[in-house]
Amino acid sequence: MKQSASVQNRSYDRWTKTDHGISLSRRQPDEHVFAISADPENLTIDLSRSALIIVDMQNDFLDSQGWFAAVRGAKTDPLRKIVTNINAVSAAFRASKAPVLHLNWGVRQDLANLPANVIDKGSACGQEIGYGAPMPNGPVLVQGSWGAQSIPEIDTAQDDLHVSKHRLSGFRDNELDQILRRLGVTTLFFTGVNLDRCVFATLMDGSFQGYDSIVIEDATTTVSPPEVSDAILFLVRLLYGFTTTTENLLAGLLPGHKTGE
Repeated sequence: MKQSASVQNRSYDRWTKTDHGISLSRRQPDEHVFAISADPENLTIDLSRSALIIVDMQNDFLDSQGWFAAVRGAKTDPLRKIVTNINAVSAAFRASKAPVLHLNWGVRQDLANLPANVIDKGSACGQEIGYGAPMPNGPVLVQGSWGAQSIPEIDTAQDDLHVSKHRLSGFRDNELDQILRRLGVTTLFFTGVNLDRCVFATLMDGSFQGYDSIVIEDATTTVSPPEVSDAILFLVRLLYGFTTTTENLLAGLLPGHKTGE
């Protein structure tokens, strides 16, 4: 996929041509600081160093014909309740020129880089349809396939970034960390599914690598029981970062935003 010029130029990791020659100094982004209500403490955010991560809002997890519902028997309709909030937050990030990144499962067709604990856990040791296996709409979670694409209800824009992941954590065996560091990002806002699986795994891995982590509570969900989400949010607040809501974020980010808009 060819990137637009604005995406290419968004990175602050660039040299500059001067009358003297080439400057290796890096231009620093203009600060965009705002405050939000959050748990366990309220926060001051620099949006110029922040990115929105949308995790796994894709056909194989949310469509009734996708792998999660058709093979694993998951009730996917409740997962769609967060779409409106994700779209509201992503629109605000785009309006503020902050990165929006779609992080979807997208494995190799041959599964050559997946270990046994991924392949066999996902297929009950080959007894069920798993990663890369054929289904009516295409192979399960293979990069470029229908199942790896975001559902149509999730808004996307030309300048959005798209990264495929091959593990529960989006920071393993791909380019996510390098992209974020080239953009000068230090703070990550997390949305998507499933909160207790890929969202949490990516958040933990990112925290281990030094990123600030904030979960937008009502823009994430899971097929697991409610007490599982309660436990994950408790751990995020205790050990890894912070949680907030869509309304709290928009109230801080968008001047004049009113509750319920």
